[in-house]
Amino acid sequence: MNLRQVQYVCAVVEHGFSVTAAATALFTSQPGISKQIRLLEEELGGQIFERYGRQLLRLTEFGQALLPFFRRCRTEAENIRRAAKDLTNPETGDLSIATAHNQARYALPPVIAAFRRRHPSTRLHLHQGEPDQIAELAAEGRVDFVIATEGLDHFSDLVLLPCYRWGRAVVVPRGHPLEAASPFTLATLARYPLVSYTFGFGSQSGIYATFARRQLSPELALTAPDTEVIKTYVRQGLGVGLIAKMAYDPDRDSDLSCLDAGHLFPLETTSIGLRHGLALRGYMYDFIHLFAPHFDRVGIEVFLQAHEPQKQQRLFRAHLAYLSVR
Repeated sequence: MNLRQVQYVCAVVEHGFSVTAAATALFTSQPGISKQIRLLEEELGGQIFERYGRQLLRLTEFGQALLPFFRRCRTEAENIRRAAKDLTNPETGDLSIATAHNQARYALPPVIAAFRRRHPSTRLHLHQGEPDQIAELAAEGRVDFVIATEGLDHFSDLVLLPCYRWGRAVVVPRGHPLEAASPFTLATLARYPLVSYTFGFGSQSGIYATFARRQLSPELALTAPDTEVIKTYVRQGLGVGLIAKMAYDPDRDSDLSCLDAGHLFPLETTSIGLRHGLALRGYMYDFIHLFAPHFDRVGIEVFLQAHEPQKQQRLFRAHLAYLSVR
């Protein structure tokens, strides 16, 4: 067994069992991957993949049992490379971050600017997507960090570092009746069609639960992953917008009124997620500190070394008191 075979198995799984896609991602040939996987199966004495002809369909029970070990082996090989680079070229390297729109647009720009000033030789790669998509990228090792509010707790392979909390706001065109609402209650808001985030209105979301507890069922006019799209349709009169408060800009959005909804909905927590067992390079610690100043290197290591889920949850809850609110 060799590391290349391990990488091939992981890549095939992470590319939807497409050997062609895995070969493209790894800059190698499809026959080469197929041959190496066959050799690995022969050595291990069992089939890793179910097949239909030459097509790989899914992992066998044998393959499912071995996949965590393959991924751990790949991570440790990556850790060796990172440790070597930190010793020989501490400022040169790559940092891949997957995040949702609000983080990329509103939270990350000043952090990335400061990071680039400190680490000009480090190449940054930013990937955007829905929370469940980007969390999967981190869990599979295709990015270093994921930054998101929702969807991360479904991936047990990720360590979550709580970074900051944020509240919601309602945006309406100037002159809208909600501007004069007193008191501004959840029942008042539920009288109007809502325009909000795609992921945030799922049946497991805090927004949905908040309305459900009051036995309210507001009309959902439109969902979109992008705050600017939500504002556009609010301007068109489609409904009232429910957005992250930090996404309202008094200058650019002067035609809209921003109504604080912090008393209506619970605060959300944005976290950085990274894989268990991942060795961080020096500039990665620095990025985390810039994004979440309450985390120094020692504090980050405390989270990384907490392997039991219960201990991770206790640490997460204990750190909520230190977070800024945006």
